[in-house]
Amino acid sequence: MASHHLIVGGQRSGKSRQAERLAQTWLRADATHGVTVVATALAFDTEMQARIAQHRADRPAGFATVEAPLALTAALRDAAAPGRLLLVDCLTLWLTNWLMPMDGQPDLAGWQAERQALLDALPALQSPVLFVSNEVGWGVTPMSREARFYVDELGRLNQAVASRCSKLTLMVAGQAWTRAVEKEDKE
Repeated sequence: MASHHLIVGGQRSGKSRQAERLAQTWLRADATHGVTVVATALAFDTEMQARIAQHRADRPAGFATVEAPLALTAALRDAAAPGRLLLVDCLTLWLTNWLMPMDGQPDLAGWQAERQALLDALPALQSPVLFVSNEVGWGVTPMSREARFYVDELGRLNQAVASRCSKLTLMVAGQAWTRAVEKEDKE
C-alpha cells in the first residue's frame, strides 16, 4: 500500500505550497520519480480564474497536471504508477463541485458513490497521494442549512481520508505541524 498524506488548514495557510515542497522532495529523491497534480477547481468567474492561473504559475516545473473536478477517483487510478506521486489540490473544491454546482442541483447520490469509490480505491493505489483540503469547521456555525451540510460533509470527508493516510499535516500561518497517523486513529 502506498503511503498517503493529508494536508489541512484554512485559506491561505500554505497548504498548496507545503504539498508542492513535499512533491519536490519526492522528485529529488529519485531520478525516476514523477509528480502529477490532480486539480479539482472550476473557473466560473474571473476571481477563480485568477486563483487557478496563480496556482499554475507557482507550480514547480516538471509537474504534470490532470483536471478532475468531479471524477477524482478515475483520475487517480489513471495517473497512478510506481514512482509517481499524486497531489490532489483540493478536496474542498472537489466537494464544492458536487454539492454546490454552478450549473444545477447537487447530485447527492453521485457524490456519495464517488466519495466511497475514492475511499475504497486509496489502499490499492500504486502511487502515494498528497491531499490538500481546507479545515472549515473551526469558525462560526453557518446560518443556512446548505452551508451547515457542506461544512459537516467536508469534516466527514477529511476524517475519512485521514483514516486512510499515514501522515496528517495541519498548516497554520505557513507553518506545518505534521504527525504520523497511528493505528488507533484509523479505527
